[in-house]
Amino acid sequence: MPYPGAFAQSTPEKPAVIFGPTGEQVTYAELNDRSIRLANLLRDSGLVAGDAIAVLAENHVRYFEIYWAAIRAGYYITPINSHLAPEEIAYQVVDSNSKAFISTLRMAGEARPVLEQIDPSVRRLMIDGTVSGFESYEQAIAGASAEQPSEQPRGDAMLYSSGTTGRPKGIKRPLRDVQVDDPSVSFSMLSLTRDADSSVVYLVPAPLYHGAALFWSSSVHTLGGTVIVMPKFGPEEFLGAIERFGVTHAQVVPTMLIRILKLPSERRLAYDLSSLRSLIHAAAPCPPEAKEQFIEWLGPIVDEYYSGTEGSGITFITSQEWLNHRGSVGRPILGIPHICDEFGDELPVGTPGTIYFEQPRAPFEYHGDDRKTRESRHPRHGNWTAIGDVGYLDQDGYLYLTDRRSFMIISGGVNIYPAEIESCLIMNEKVADVAVFGLPDPEMGEFVQAVVQLAPGLQPAEETQDELRAFIRSHLAGYKVPRRIDFRAELPRLETGKLAKHLLRQEYLAAADLSGR
Repeated sequence: MPYPGAFAQSTPEKPAVIFGPTGEQVTYAELNDRSIRLANLLRDSGLVAGDAIAVLAENHVRYFEIYWAAIRAGYYITPINSHLAPEEIAYQVVDSNSKAFISTLRMAGEARPVLEQIDPSVRRLMIDGTVSGFESYEQAIAGASAEQPSEQPRGDAMLYSSGTTGRPKGIKRPLRDVQVDDPSVSFSMLSLTRDADSSVVYLVPAPLYHGAALFWSSSVHTLGGTVIVMPKFGPEEFLGAIERFGVTHAQVVPTMLIRILKLPSERRLAYDLSSLRSLIHAAAPCPPEAKEQFIEWLGPIVDEYYSGTEGSGITFITSQEWLNHRGSVGRPILGIPHICDEFGDELPVGTPGTIYFEQPRAPFEYHGDDRKTRESRHPRHGNWTAIGDVGYLDQDGYLYLTDRRSFMIISGGVNIYPAEIESCLIMNEKVADVAVFGLPDPEMGEFVQAVVQLAPGLQPAEETQDELRAFIRSHLAGYKVPRRIDFRAELPRLETGKLAKHLLRQEYLAAADLSGR
């Protein structure tokens, strides 16, 4: 598979990355040179293939040189959510066994406290300036060798997902014994879309710490195209970037589609989107009405895929296929789907069950969580893996989702794990028991709802809600703070002690249905 090094030779001055608001560019020659220098710098610091690095940054024009440095040196790269609290960031740096921690001056407020919680031997680099404890990224790589190493073993990303303890767990795939340019590494998600070649101009409005944004964007560099990076999504900024840069491909989550549709029509239709060949969406259920409106507006260029960070399987569906199989997320293009009951037996066509994907070998493990890894495997087939989603296949082999991972909340395309919030809240002295789950939201998909049983002797009060929200915010990222906190005298638990959270959620859903009548 080609990688930036190939295009540094054939099209050295072509922009590999453009930062949308400013127009700042990184050419293929610069991307290749900087990634070589960083790879050499880390190697000279003692890192070897299989080691890990962590990056904490906003959407930055230099994000991809860090990514490609890791990929061409055989390292795991862990992109860290830039909205996390320092305690959460430090956990991922330590848990991933990262030997280097790279951040930016803009993130210094979050990055600086992390240094107190990680090993002093971890190399700390900061882009755009420095604070105490970090060295200049730019100066460090400027002093590193620009000579391409003779060996460039291919690395991978290790992103973090929910763990059985409520702490996120790294999704770790075994590294293949191949070089970065090995032709056997030929699959690119972007190749599924229309006219995917070196002419691609790909717009990424999502945070680059998110797996889809990072993987799809970096796949552009295997084609020799250009990535346009937005600092964050705004509906008119998104449409304006398509017009300004002649964007051919873009990926969104359904929340973004809805926000675009909610623009006044005279503003939404004011932009020239004629360059667009494929608008890709994923990460959460898309309201069928919204998808139909987009297909009617833009034509049959609205593509959809279904996958998970684990990479256990991938499905893909075009607009025309979707119109013929309304509600489907497509047919498999990676892995063979199997729909199974609770015993692992396969179910007939049209019957919902746990979705497993079969691959030649199990594609991932949860780093440091053997229990969660085992739970992801089929009881009799070790190379069939599941991420907890429920769905069914139709007679044509199209997959339909009927439920998502148990109680995971998807708000605006971002995964929020209730166990993490529950683990935080239960430590507050005023909380005796707690349940957190998602409830439907017309724009965000879902919002975070908490139900709290107060400690004996305490009475519900508005100031207690505010206090609990502040407590969560001091430990976790702001977007994990519940929109609503209700109080109950007692939460439902089974005789085994397990929280019957599904009963609570169903009660709230039923109440919402009644209130809407």
